[in-house]
Amino acid sequence: MPELSKEYPFNRTTGLELDDYKYGKEWPAVYMIFNSEEAYIGETVDVRTRLAQHWMAPERRKLERVRIISDDTFNKSVVLDLEAFLISHMQADSRFRTLQNGNAGHQKHNYYQKEYYEKQFEEIWEGLRRYGLAVQEIKKIENSNVFKYSPYKSLTPDQYSITMTILDSLIRDLRIKKKRSFIVNGGPGTGKTILGIYLMKLLTTPLEEDLGSDDEKLIENLHTIKQLLPNMKIGIVVSMENLRKTLKDIFKSTYGLNSSMVYGPSEIANSHERFDLLIVDEAHRLKATRAVGTEIGSMQKANIKLGFGKNTGTQLDWILKKSDYQIFFYDELQSIRKADIDAFRFDELQKSGARSFTLTSQIRCKEGGDEYIKYIRDIFSDHRPEKKKTFGKYELKLFTDVRKMTDKIKAMDNNPDISLCRNVAGYAWPWNTHDKISPQNEKDTEYYINNGLYDIEIDGNKYIWNVTRKSWISMPNSINEIGCVHTIQGFDLNYAGVIIGKDLRYDEKLDKLYINKDSYYDKKVLTDDEALKQYIYNIYAVLCTRGINGTYIYACDEGLRNYLKKFIEVAE
Repeated sequence: MPELSKEYPFNRTTGLELDDYKYGKEWPAVYMIFNSEEAYIGETVDVRTRLAQHWMAPERRKLERVRIISDDTFNKSVVLDLEAFLISHMQADSRFRTLQNGNAGHQKHNYYQKEYYEKQFEEIWEGLRRYGLAVQEIKKIENSNVFKYSPYKSLTPDQYSITMTILDSLIRDLRIKKKRSFIVNGGPGTGKTILGIYLMKLLTTPLEEDLGSDDEKLIENLHTIKQLLPNMKIGIVVSMENLRKTLKDIFKSTYGLNSSMVYGPSEIANSHERFDLLIVDEAHRLKATRAVGTEIGSMQKANIKLGFGKNTGTQLDWILKKSDYQIFFYDELQSIRKADIDAFRFDELQKSGARSFTLTSQIRCKEGGDEYIKYIRDIFSDHRPEKKKTFGKYELKLFTDVRKMTDKIKAMDNNPDISLCRNVAGYAWPWNTHDKISPQNEKDTEYYINNGLYDIEIDGNKYIWNVTRKSWISMPNSINEIGCVHTIQGFDLNYAGVIIGKDLRYDEKLDKLYINKDSYYDKKVLTDDEALKQYIYNIYAVLCTRGINGTYIYACDEGLRNYLKKFIEVAE
């Protein structure tokens, strides 16, 4: 069992006090320096020497006490992994107001008996809670948006490789003063948002701070970039309002970041400043001027202000005009509205010299992997899978009773060992209750429904749409509502219950999927039939790739249920 040391004072003589402690020198260990409000977590093979180095940093001298964690069986790989675990969890915990760590040193890696040690990490966390150095349970932390979008997440090998290549290229371009775009392609769950947040933290951390990395090439690149751009103006652009609010909250509570670094596209267009670098998340949701409803007036004004045609400029054009360098995180198959930017615009960027990369490692639906993502996209397409597949521990089930599915999702959400489960649906019902109700709990929801205020009815079962789009997942009553795609795109769930409305149907005689415009109610999407069909395919693929551990599906159209039975196991 790992040992959590006694508490030592943190001062210039701490190293001398550790001379007689068995894990104080020449042994792999993780240490935690802290005061009542701030903390720093690190790893080393010689705590004594490392603490002496920390004492030389003014920011670190605010801290007052030290605890050390190690074990006779710990090696370098274990302490690297434990350090990453503690940093990511501590940043999302509410015990310390500030975590002073940089984020440059954490990569996912395997090592001997990793699963054995990871179980010990949970025991270590409980030990920290007993000593008052942590507050929340691990499960609660891991279900929080602060954890899921933490800038301290360990990167996958392809995320780290792309980071290094972008930094190398940026340096070359800065030296010759060549402006350039970077496009990072990636399907659902490949960590696009995580990488964007990581880069924001990495590029804004002062170099006099400890970046927490032994990668000399990375540190060298960061020094060079800071020399070439000593006062870099950087921002992250998020077009989806609910995700933007989430990131603002996270940046506000993260050391070295602040909420003012998170922008909507219109804020970029109207800013008086020019940006050196803009990181654009969910770039497929940037808008063209067409079919944007109530926003069209403000978009036209921004177009004129920036020198574009009244109806020809796009949010992509704004970003390109207002910045020298851009990193776009993009997935063409997650475009779900006519107003979304055309895919050919990103093809044009590549032809004009943008560097392109692809994220491949599946982070969200990891038990199903990339094969599951492809399978779902094939199901909702005109080139269906050849045969039915299962995906090991990943639970893909088809329900023939909508109430059984929604009740099961509710029960799983109430299970503290699972939680973070939601029911979602395609936009196949009008939003009749919009701005008319505000239920706060299940009792309120039932009251409104019983009084005729509801949106969705399926076989006598009545539901209401999400009351809000902003941070809907984390709202206490969201489990009693049905979320639309705009509440969920870009977010993770443990399990998702997906209702497919009669906007998507199946003709058994013709053996063909088809759409029904009369059952589709997102008027901002309506377009020609072929384009609408692709949007609807994309929407259901998005909804069915939110679940980390599983996805449950109910289809309103009987023909579609029979079609899905060919590919998805029916729930008992």
